[in-house]
Amino acid sequence: MILPDLSWILLIPLLGLGTLCVIPPDNISLIRRVSGIAVFLPFLLSIWFFTSYDPVRGGFQFIEKIPWVVPLGISYHLGIDGINSLLVLLLGIVSLTAVLISKPVTERVKEYHILLLTVIIGTYGAFLSLDIFFFYFFHEVAAIPVFLMIAIWGSDRREHAAMKLTLYLTLGASLSLIGLIALYHATGQNSFDLIQTQQYLALHPLPIEVQYWIFPLIVMGFGITLTLWPFYTWAPEGYAAAPTAVSMLHAGVLKKMGAYAIIRFGIQLMPQAAHVWMPIIAVLAVFNIIFCGLVALTQRDLKYIFGYSSCSHMGYILLGLACFNTISLNGVVFFMFAHGVMVALAFALIGFVFHQTHTRDLDKLGGMSQRMPFIAACFMMAALASAGVPGFANFVAEIMVLLGSWDQFRLPAVLAVLGLVITAIYMLKTIRLGFHGPLKPQWAQLTDAQTPLAKLPYVLLLAVLILVGCWPSFLIRHIGSTTNMIVASMHNSEQ
Repeated sequence: MILPDLSWILLIPLLGLGTLCVIPPDNISLIRRVSGIAVFLPFLLSIWFFTSYDPVRGGFQFIEKIPWVVPLGISYHLGIDGINSLLVLLLGIVSLTAVLISKPVTERVKEYHILLLTVIIGTYGAFLSLDIFFFYFFHEVAAIPVFLMIAIWGSDRREHAAMKLTLYLTLGASLSLIGLIALYHATGQNSFDLIQTQQYLALHPLPIEVQYWIFPLIVMGFGITLTLWPFYTWAPEGYAAAPTAVSMLHAGVLKKMGAYAIIRFGIQLMPQAAHVWMPIIAVLAVFNIIFCGLVALTQRDLKYIFGYSSCSHMGYILLGLACFNTISLNGVVFFMFAHGVMVALAFALIGFVFHQTHTRDLDKLGGMSQRMPFIAACFMMAALASAGVPGFANFVAEIMVLLGSWDQFRLPAVLAVLGLVITAIYMLKTIRLGFHGPLKPQWAQLTDAQTPLAKLPYVLLLAVLILVGCWPSFLIRHIGSTTNMIVASMHNSEQ
């Protein structure tokens, strides 16, 4: 049997991007079809690689390695394990639905899809890379087009939001770059190879005083991408101004690159420093959960509600990262997947409502379930998933993080439960004000999603949330094949 290479996940959207460059800009239907194919095939491959990964054997599998700049130890090096195989699957799901809901974009459609595919290629590359240089390169490839897409196709102070997002993410990228370069020199291996670096540091840990100053650079740098409190204010404004597909990809997937990098380059490579610094992160996580949740409670704009809610939920990821046990780390990776699907669904639904009404203001909406029962039902389930209701994937993830953090950080765990109560309050308020009550006269002509193709993105995202929520074990088995090894190495570093 001939097995596909991981590189095809990158090459197919890259070929699609190249094809878009030669298509006339007025042939909009062909542009959309090419973009759809360019994300649909990697979506199928992401499913294939995830299901083909052997959790019993564990470790990195499907490895590809091509030397690039040999004197600096830089290689085109790809592979998947129990963590990034799940994140690649998440990106496959969200990128497909993001392209499917992009039909309302009618201006500069060709440029829009070229930039959207660039974001997708960069994100796939970052998750698949086992070379630290290429991880950072793809990380930037994914981030840069976001500024342009917000500035060109965005709404609501789009120039301000795009600039603020760029400044914050540039600060985070600069800090993380300094940390990664320092790590490269500190190991003395003259190699950016992640596997080689892991193996070397397992036998020859960095001096503790070196770990102490490199680790916070990586955690703070990538923590800004993850919206670590208090460096989170760029995110709600950016999501509110961004076109729908960008909000879905950035909040659903790109933000998770921060947590992924903290695991890969921080906790795994410098476990002794992690034991010192991560309790501080646990305290900041509580501010994420409570403070951002209370701010979401005061919002009237649908995108701002889910923007601040997303920042609040990142606190659970940060809290789980601070607890060095298998339950919490499994919960973190599970949460990254569950939250990514949920928030992508929420922003897709908000985009549908905005396209119909040209407003996201709860004070102007109301009674829309009478005209849009399908969209209203999907929105209600997205809100319930966000609130952690059993039956959805988010509930499983939150329970795992809370149980894993109970012994180590009991007060933060209790406050995190309070965050769930706050989430439930503003989500129920949003459902009531936006979709129930009397129908306002100006919304009498609203139309629901009618065709199967129009309903497909929402059904797909919702089906994943329910399937994973009811059958989480097949994900946990994959995740645990990697997190067990990370936790074991963490405990060994204490001895």
